[in-house]
Amino acid sequence: MLMKGDLTALEHKVEQFLAFCQSLRAENQALRSRVAGLEEERQALVDKIDTARTRLEALMERLPEE
Repeated sequence: MLMKGDLTALEHKVEQFLAFCQSLRAENQALRSRVAGLEEERQALVDKIDTARTRLEALMERLPEE
């Protein structure tokens, strides 16, 4: 049978566990937001590279042949 001290200790551990779960949820959400932002940034950079490639190819076509 659990004594009052045991119940208090168990209650404290459960509270710690719940606080830890909450902090993990918050961290997970922050990381998901960061990943989404980085994915958007990556796509913007890919688009810039594609635009630069297209412009460079067009300029190269205009160069005289040797």
